[in-house]
Amino acid sequence: MRLDKYISKALGLTRKEAKETIRRGEVQVNGEVVRKADFKVPEGAKVLVNGTLVEKRGHIYVMLNKPKGYLSTTERDKDYPSFLDLIPEYEHLKPFAAGRLDVDAEGFLLITTDGELAHRLTHPKWKVPKTYEVELEKPLSEEDIKKLQNREVVIEGKPVAVEKVELKEPNRVFLTISEGRFHIVKRLFKELGNKVVNLKRVAIGPIRLDSSLQEGEYRELTEEEIKKLKEAVNLL
Repeated sequence: MRLDKYISKALGLTRKEAKETIRRGEVQVNGEVVRKADFKVPEGAKVLVNGTLVEKRGHIYVMLNKPKGYLSTTERDKDYPSFLDLIPEYEHLKPFAAGRLDVDAEGFLLITTDGELAHRLTHPKWKVPKTYEVELEKPLSEEDIKKLQNREVVIEGKPVAVEKVELKEPNRVFLTISEGRFHIVKRLFKELGNKVVNLKRVAIGPIRLDSSLQEGEYRELTEEEIKKLKEAVNLL
């Protein structure tokens, strides 16, 4: 890999910033100062920037328990902060959310730099199920449950892809759907004459939100969890 690309990935710099760092003689490879941006970094080489060892890392996969009031985008606005404010040590790697949660929703937000995985997890073709804990304004009737289970709720001429309905309390349900249309859960229950009071995503595909994570807390996925996600979208 070119040295400027290596430095850029390791430190989250633009390629221009990485080239300037190299030009100033701040980079050493295996103990030698290198000033050429196109220098090919040998496999296993020790790269130092200003005397500090830096390592190029692969993609990141972070499970964040997003609280309400945070955007799932990397842009901040005047009203709400971005999820990036909760994971500042990763921001330089330019991660993004693999599927959004509304600002007033909470729960499992997968943060990654793996564009192909993110694309497949969110694209309708792959039908990756997501599970939500939904608190409703009114109790859910047996008739409503049957409509959900039989995919009888139609929005914009298309039945909502409900995979599973699990009633926990009269007005609290675990809903698994395999699509991600805009505000689909809220619109689904609106069609049934109900209103979503609280929405929490608790699973993406085969991976469930770690119950030990408090709101705003996060951890990197394990190798086994990453493997399961990739298997779910045929990337392995």
